[in-house]
Amino acid sequence: MNTGRRISLWTSLVDHASGRPVTIEHVCAVAVAATGVDGASVTVVLPAALRETMCASDAVASDLEELTLTLGEGPGIDAVEAGPVLVADLTSACCLTRWPMYAPAAVDCGVCAVFALPLRVGAIRLGVLSLYRAAPGDLDPEQLADALVLADTACALLLDAARSDPRQGNGHQPEHMGTHHPEIHQATGMITVQLGVTAAVALTRLRAYAYAHERRLRDVARDVVGRRLRFHPDRSDDRDDR
Repeated sequence: MNTGRRISLWTSLVDHASGRPVTIEHVCAVAVAATGVDGASVTVVLPAALRETMCASDAVASDLEELTLTLGEGPGIDAVEAGPVLVADLTSACCLTRWPMYAPAAVDCGVCAVFALPLRVGAIRLGVLSLYRAAPGDLDPEQLADALVLADTACALLLDAARSDPRQGNGHQPEHMGTHHPEIHQATGMITVQLGVTAAVALTRLRAYAYAHERRLRDVARDVVGRRLRFHPDRSDDRDDR
């Protein structure tokens, strides 16, 4: 990407900030405008496979992130581990094979294309910038280049915020930034005690229950925190106490 294009993107970010510090919300807004997509989100990856959505440009972008968290699969999962995942058509056979739960659920939300770009610095994996379109179609080379620059910008903002938070020991993991659904974290902790398992296994059980009962993950988590739902070592013995 040429210097002029980078300057143009940074100018757009400053313009959106209107004299205030540039934030993740401004990155999402500029990403939508620069790439011609319909929505964007930035999600931080936390320990034990938990994810925290820092910004979603609209309700559909938010729903996509919740699907990713609930189902544990999708472009946003793969991008963190393997690099950019660019999906022009979620209805294709390869997508339905790769993400058998996520792909049809995302299409039901009105999404046909997803572009997930990792937020990484060396070995540090912070999260993902996700873009979506309601209609099928690739990003063109210039749009992709812009999206990659904005992903780097989001990464820098997250690291700066983590370093400025005195609660962070190493400045590398912005765990405390924006907890939109703290009940998921609380429920995971409660299930680890109920089952005597790791947080990763507890989150898997929580996801499985939500998927099997066709419920949102945060709603199931609220039932666990409110002690209306308890998990037991025998998977078939999970009980709704209402």
